[in-house]
Amino acid sequence: MQVLYIHGKGGNAEESKHYEPLFPQDKVNGLDYQTFSPGETGREIRTAVEQLTEKGEEIILIANSIGAFFSMNAGIDGLIQKAYFISPIVDMERLILDMMRWANVTEAELEAQGVIHTEFGEDLSWEYLSYVRNHPLKWNVPTQILYGEKDQLTSLATMKDFAEKHHAGLTVMENGEHWFHTEEQMAFLDDWIFVTKF
Repeated sequence: MQVLYIHGKGGNAEESKHYEPLFPQDKVNGLDYQTFSPGETGREIRTAVEQLTEKGEEIILIANSIGAFFSMNAGIDGLIQKAYFISPIVDMERLILDMMRWANVTEAELEAQGVIHTEFGEDLSWEYLSYVRNHPLKWNVPTQILYGEKDQLTSLATMKDFAEKHHAGLTVMENGEHWFHTEEQMAFLDDWIFVTKF
């Protein structure tokens, strides 16, 4: 079995080492993607998955935050046997519109300027928003989702809706955050993977 880890924003492939003890019989691989748009990064992920399929083994995907969104844009449904999503971005259009509201930016302004920098450090892009609207997510892989109750990027209602539509398992950590990083949160994550492996 091959395990492929896709990190979130600000992460890196080294994070994959955390999952090695959880999959002791399998090879755990991390991908340091070099692009940051759904189309381009999706192609990078697909290439990595195709290379792993050449080894003739089944593939498990672990994807974090926007890494899950990029993975769902990679067209890899038929190549993955199971997926674990940690705080996945499952409605990018909703998130972009929320960020536009936080920055007090209208669609007309974004379309006219193309890219708008925000005070909270995110660039808003009309091209990115247009891509998301023109490429609705298609995902047909048995998936388990871990969600933090205090996730500020995706509402629980949105996550529940995605899980229901895609027949995914959903585990909610009370007082959990979008970024699972504390000792308690990582212990919860490890237990979640162990329980849902079988």
